Amino acid sequence: MKKKLVLAYSGGLDTSYCAVHFSKDLDYEVHAVSVNTGGFTKLEINSIEKKAYAMGVSVYKNINAVDTYYQKVVKFLIYGNVLKNNCYPLSVSAERSMQAIKIIEYAKEVGADFIAHGSTGAGNDQVRFDLIFQTLAPEIKIVTPIRDLQLTRLQEIDYLVSKGIDMPWSKATYSINKGLWGTSIGGSETLTSNKPLPEEAYPSQLEKKENELVKLTFSKGEIIAVNNQVGLPQEIIETLNKLASQYAIGRDIHVGDTIIGIKGRVGFEAAAASVIIKAHHLLEKHTLTKWQLQHKEYLANWYGTHLHEGLFLDPVMRDLEAFLESSQTNVSGDVFVTLKPYHFTLNGISSENDLMNSAVGCYGEENKAWTADEAKGFIKIYANQSKIFQNIHK
Repeated sequence: MKKKLVLAYSGGLDTSYCAVHFSKDLDYEVHAVSVNTGGFTKLEINSIEKKAYAMGVSVYKNINAVDTYYQKVVKFLIYGNVLKNNCYPLSVSAERSMQAIKIIEYAKEVGADFIAHGSTGAGNDQVRFDLIFQTLAPEIKIVTPIRDLQLTRLQEIDYLVSKGIDMPWSKATYSINKGLWGTSIGGSETLTSNKPLPEEAYPSQLEKKENELVKLTFSKGEIIAVNNQVGLPQEIIETLNKLASQYAIGRDIHVGDTIIGIKGRVGFEAAAASVIIKAHHLLEKHTLTKWQLQHKEYLANWYGTHLHEGLFLDPVMRDLEAFLESSQTNVSGDVFVTLKPYHFTLNGISSENDLMNSAVGCYGEENKAWTADEAKGFIKIYANQSKIFQNIHK
């Protein structure tokens, strides 16, 4: 009997090399598994399947995990307004743990002897995949030819051509990874510190130039409607992404520290994520207390950091999720946004829970719940700590 191997398969160059190597060179029964966490049409999925069988795999499996990905991950990224280094909404890195979980579940179902991925030895994905695989199925051996053999893209292309698989790899100038929460873009420019990505590198191009007003509706922190069109949050995200990407919104290049200790640079396009996070944060500033906002900020940052670094299964993540979910009780209302070419503006909010509606006072204008003498007495006591310090350390 052939040894059974499950391959995390995207259809790109690296996983294509792996599929051919395992099926043709090693004669394994290869199960190529793709996990759809958003961003793919049925036509694209069919194309990936067709390519997988052309590589010699025995079975191709596409697992739809969009709903699970939203409920288990994206929802909390919105609750936390998570932007890695105040820039990156974890567009693709957030997907990897969920993809790894689904793939290892499939591997256990079919009784796989091996599990493989096409990550290199210089990135974060190798850590994310290996961590999940080792934790949930330590009995299944992990094999990674791209990492182990330190293969270059040119070597992989030459190998595939030698096997009779001559696809237009030369057109794959940029590594594109699509998902519900955005698309990452890697290319020669992102390997430098000074070069921007060219316009054509981004999947979406500027199509609209006239400003457009959009109303986003949130209920307890979850986006439930755009322009009064109600739907599941994951559906609303996709709808908003199609709308905002026509304005080429959400483009940037993220520079950060990788799990393995080196600096990394990656481009991304995340139209819906960029708009939703900023809109949600604005609604929170109106509906949460000073201390809720204060503590949410650093706890959400830790949530994003742990997720980025592959620690999704650590129980601390469930603790942080419980806090984030609890904080959203009053985060309901509408946010008004104007979409413009390459950017957007937040116009304001409307919410029954808006703390600016307080009858106590109006900032900078009038106070109704305290007298001038009470204010002066408060300020005098409030200054005690500083006055004591300055008196001792003149």
